[in-house]
Amino acid sequence: MLEVQEQIFSVSEITKSIKFILESTFEKISIEGEISNFKAHGSGHWYFNLKDEGAVINCTMWKGVNNYVFFSPEDGMKVVVTGRITVYPPRGNYQIDVRSMKPAGVGELQAAFERLKKRLFEEGLFDQENKKEIPAFPRKIGLITAAEGAAVKDMISVAQRRFPLVELLIAPTKVQGAGAAENIVENIHKMNLLKDIDVIIIARGGGSIEDLWAFNEEMVARAIFKSKIPIISGVGHEVDFAIADFVADLRAPTPSVAMELATPDIEEIKGFIKDSYSLSCDIIERTLENYRSELDNQVSSYAFRYPLEKIRKYSQMIDLNTYKIVKEIEKKIVTASSRIALLSKSIEAHDIDKTLKKGFALIRQNLKIISRKNSFNYAEPATIKFYDGEIKINE
Repeated sequence: MLEVQEQIFSVSEITKSIKFILESTFEKISIEGEISNFKAHGSGHWYFNLKDEGAVINCTMWKGVNNYVFFSPEDGMKVVVTGRITVYPPRGNYQIDVRSMKPAGVGELQAAFERLKKRLFEEGLFDQENKKEIPAFPRKIGLITAAEGAAVKDMISVAQRRFPLVELLIAPTKVQGAGAAENIVENIHKMNLLKDIDVIIIARGGGSIEDLWAFNEEMVARAIFKSKIPIISGVGHEVDFAIADFVADLRAPTPSVAMELATPDIEEIKGFIKDSYSLSCDIIERTLENYRSELDNQVSSYAFRYPLEKIRKYSQMIDLNTYKIVKEIEKKIVTASSRIALLSKSIEAHDIDKTLKKGFALIRQNLKIISRKNSFNYAEPATIKFYDGEIKINE
């Protein structure tokens, strides 16, 4: 009778067989679980565990692949990962090679929002005492927003209507999806390196919580808090709130309102100048009348009538002082009138419509005004604005 010999495997052989079976069986699989022991390595790779109440699986997400994750994973967050099972023979264990990751529903993002909001509140990032004052008359405003879209167009329109003297510097920014938070932080840093930016507006249009998530990232909140330049947050619609809104020096319900809060109304300035001029004239007239009454009283008094020598002496002093007072008042009136006239002419000189009416034209390319021939790009579309209309070129 022949004896059947039992097959004996080496450790490498059995591990190789297990590796083949697992990796060929689970080439693409989606798993839901809770993140634990999350570590973002200096190399850019992510290492973490995915667990539920009964088991734990090691996970790895490589640099480059994790660039497409639009949120910052953290311990305790429930996620759905998609990837493949791999076996690491030297250790004899298996893990998930994660190719994509998303929150396990909108509720998980909201929970992460509340956790971060509570933590930053306790650190004092929302305290009113840390808010910087928004300048009343900004000369240059930095816009951190998407270069294309309704938000930036609305803000430019509001600035031109309310305060055409202001200069706008647009930093084209990714405001949604993977890499958006990093781009926002980078542009906040760049704006702070400039010496002539008076206020920064961070803005984008409305959207879902996933669309707005870049403005809920901790790195964005801390960049806003560290900014030396005052920041106005105009993210989403009026009902939308982001972490950036709480940290910013001023929150606006929409991008358009953010620009309104950042700029004065030129019509109100003109009205203020007119009112100030009228008030100044009234004050001067009342002052002159008071001095006249006082002089009349002094001249009519007993001391001015007797003796004759004192009358003459004080009469000369009165004439001299009256002359000085009138001259000083006239000087102040001339100075105030010149100042008011200069301001009025400066405002009128910057009226774009009046300039265009004289025969000038504005050339724009890529939302910028072209002021030099060398700045004009013949390959790009352009718009020439006259007083009575616009002409589009190369569209």
